[in-house]
Amino acid sequence: MNETPKAGAIAGRNPVLELLRSPREVECIYLQAGLEKGPVGRIIALAKERGIPVKEAAPEKLQALSGIASHQGVAAIPAAESYASLEDIYHRAGDKPLFVVLADGVEDPHNLGAIIRTAEAAGAHGVIIPKRHSAGLTAAAVKSAAGAAAHLPVVRVPNLASLMDQLKREKNLWFYCADMDGQPWCSVDYAGAVGLVVGSEGAGVSRLVKEKCDFVVSLPMNGKINSLNASVAAGIILYEVTRQRLGLRAK
Repeated sequence: MNETPKAGAIAGRNPVLELLRSPREVECIYLQAGLEKGPVGRIIALAKERGIPVKEAAPEKLQALSGIASHQGVAAIPAAESYASLEDIYHRAGDKPLFVVLADGVEDPHNLGAIIRTAEAAGAHGVIIPKRHSAGLTAAAVKSAAGAAAHLPVVRVPNLASLMDQLKREKNLWFYCADMDGQPWCSVDYAGAVGLVVGSEGAGVSRLVKEKCDFVVSLPMNGKINSLNASVAAGIILYEVTRQRLGLRAK
């Protein structure tokens, strides 16, 4: 009986090697510990060359990912949607001030998908994520985005901090970090080019990325808990940016 991998995962040394040789985007490679020679060595080298994260995984995890027992110690997660370029974001913005979201360390694909969905609905021009320590455009993220990932450019970069320097220099972007120790989110002027930076619920925005931000904005926490889901917090601030851009006022 032929075993069929689960949708979204590719297992086996030769299938993964061929995937890496193709132009298709790959989110991550999972390898069983101790396999570093022969085809697996070539897989590691190709993944490194393409900047694809390689993570160690137990045989049980590999079987769970691929759905097959004959995974040969290797499984790959291809992207469910193609990544865009910064030029795609610039094209979407046209002559309007740039409006982007940077997701720093958001590892839950459902959260990332929800951020993409809300960003698209709020009129943002793109979402930018790091290559490492982040969820990507996996099937789960794309499903959670509910179609938005097909319309909103999602760009993956090696280093968010360096990218922020580039956007400040080339696009006069002002960065607003969503964190616990900032000024009220609705007291800030979001005129001009905006980069909203959101982090994970656990670690928040990383130190270096936060240091690159021009403002830190916070949401009031008046209940018993002290944080919100990353996508919920992002949504509230995204729509404050949109409200100001549209010139809407409460009656």
